[in-house]
Amino acid sequence: MPPLARWFVRSSLVYLGVSLGLWAVQGAAAVWALPAGMVALAPAALHLFFVGWATQMIMGVAFWMFPRERQRPFGSLPLAWATFGLLNLGLLMRLVGEPLHTLYPQGGWGWMLGASGVLQWLAGVGFVVNTWGRIRGR
Repeated sequence: MPPLARWFVRSSLVYLGVSLGLWAVQGAAAVWALPAGMVALAPAALHLFFVGWATQMIMGVAFWMFPRERQRPFGSLPLAWATFGLLNLGLLMRLVGEPLHTLYPQGGWGWMLGASGVLQWLAGVGFVVNTWGRIRGR
């Protein structure tokens, strides 16, 4: 398994653990009086589960398993690493920005959600561009 695929897969497993942990804390908030910030993490936990775990796992396995070309077996490695970086930076911005914007809507934190969305969209575009040429018939 190439190094970047390992980074994608391991990162996805970290996001799985974090998202499940956040859901466990939210369940505990129903029983104990926890700070409002814990409940405000609900949308971010869902995002970490679907984008951080599922999407990133798919990207890592696709990078590793899709057919390879002789000259560039994994497409553009700089673009693939940029995809990884953009996706994870966007996810971390979402994890921070979502609860801040929920708890302090007048605090000017909305830009983080917008920026995180743009970064994740750019990662998706980078993944498609880098993977498209590897999808072919026999």
